[in-house]
Amino acid sequence: MEHYCRKARVIRPNIAPGRRVIAISDIHGNLDFLKALLAKVGFCREDVLILVGDLLEKGPESLAVLRYVMALSKTHEVYALCGNCDEIDQDFLAGADNIDEKLLPVFKFWGERSLILQFMKELGRTMTGPEDLPEFRRAIWEHFPDEVEFLMAMPHILEAGRYIFVHGGIPRTERLEELDAHSIMKNDDFMGQGHSFDRWVVVGHWPVTLYDPHIPSAKPVIDEARHIVSIDGGCVLKMDGQLNALLIPDIYADEMTCKAYDGMEVVVAEEAQAPAEDSLNIRWSDSVIEVIREEGDMSLCRHVSTGREMWILKEYIYRRRSDGLLHCEDSTDYRLPVEKGDRLALVRRCSRGYLVKKHGTTGWYYGPIHKGEVT
Repeated sequence: MEHYCRKARVIRPNIAPGRRVIAISDIHGNLDFLKALLAKVGFCREDVLILVGDLLEKGPESLAVLRYVMALSKTHEVYALCGNCDEIDQDFLAGADNIDEKLLPVFKFWGERSLILQFMKELGRTMTGPEDLPEFRRAIWEHFPDEVEFLMAMPHILEAGRYIFVHGGIPRTERLEELDAHSIMKNDDFMGQGHSFDRWVVVGHWPVTLYDPHIPSAKPVIDEARHIVSIDGGCVLKMDGQLNALLIPDIYADEMTCKAYDGMEVVVAEEAQAPAEDSLNIRWSDSVIEVIREEGDMSLCRHVSTGREMWILKEYIYRRRSDGLLHCEDSTDYRLPVEKGDRLALVRRCSRGYLVKKHGTTGWYYGPIHKGEVT
């Protein structure tokens, strides 16, 4: 398919030494999380905000996120890079070859979580079939020129100091303008490709929990040896997802820290718990299961590829239309290490214990809890 942008758009802003840079990726239309995370890190006019793609789609407020970022860009130094989900909207608005036919199933599946349909909802229109899409395109260009201009101009790579920011990943740090735009946005499993760089390459796109087959963690992965940072915390896409911020005090130095927001209830552990010595993290790319038996809100399941049996929340189990098989959302049998008094983010209460997060890592806690204060 021919995309709206063939080659990468690269920007190289002049960011002064010692000016804090905040990088956030994969917001996916979750305005509440974005606002809460910016408040948590104390974002101010002295900071530089870099949004590393996928601002839009799959979440409930893509249009609101777009407008919020546009407004923020007028008062703060903000750079919004294009991700592969943002590219979908660019391709549609540009009228790329056969785009209506290709995107019709996407719009039907995402429904009102689609930016295009959120535009049209504001105009009082709903989609009935493929014949609507050319008129939708014309109406969006006519009624939302500022939003369209901002969206269509989004760059793909930001290079500054010791850092390169790109949504999916790059094969090299030279001749960046020659890189294929779609390939550096839709670049799956970037950290698994063996690349190493002499500068930091900061990416999103691939939820970091997918990298560990044993313990699910949504914390940014910082590979100091290869100079790669992956920051997609699975916001909107994962039941236990979070929105991560990478905080860089100086774009010309190697120091960085992380903060996150997940919006979950905070509880306090009343007993200590030892960690599991062996655990499995079932991820979307290998999520076929068989149900052995059911008990209340849980099902004992067999993970087909490993033969491992574990209890999985019933609400996490679904039948995938593409293959007709039973799959599960990301699931684990990992037992978290917990000390008495630990503050835990509560993912789910269930009959067999509590699915919780501690410092971004998801697992099970089986002791008693009480409600904690949100900070």
